[in-house]
Amino acid sequence: MSFIRITKQFSFETGHALYGYDGMCKNVHGHSYKLSVTVIGKPISDTKNVKYGMVIDFSDLKKIVKEEIVNVFDHATVFNKNTPHIELAKELEYRGHNVLLVDYQPTSEMMVIDFAKKIKKRLPEHIELYSLKLQETDSSFAEWYAYDNI
Repeated sequence: MSFIRITKQFSFETGHALYGYDGMCKNVHGHSYKLSVTVIGKPISDTKNVKYGMVIDFSDLKKIVKEEIVNVFDHATVFNKNTPHIELAKELEYRGHNVLLVDYQPTSEMMVIDFAKKIKKRLPEHIELYSLKLQETDSSFAEWYAYDNI
């Protein structure tokens, strides 16, 4: 049986600030992120299995990504936990805002690495994460590929 890659796309809105950065992105701002998640595996060959012919049910992949990424990051503001904006983060949180403090600079590059770790740990053992593409604008994105990270 052939290996097949399938991709599911997601969208979410997230704010962030890049502390220590020398440009405009040091200010709190947001993006309409688009995340493409590609997994690879062999289609189920057991004709008695209700998911016969599928690598993974798209709804199962959707559940994983929604729980690990979209539901967490959507309409959140992400700060590096070492940011000098920590007082702002605490104030936003106090006022009921969804604030995430992460142990990395919340760039697309670092976010996609974080997302890969979270998604990989939830996939069934016969399915591998092949790639992620995190698009923050129409012309800017970061990509993660499994074969680059062996």
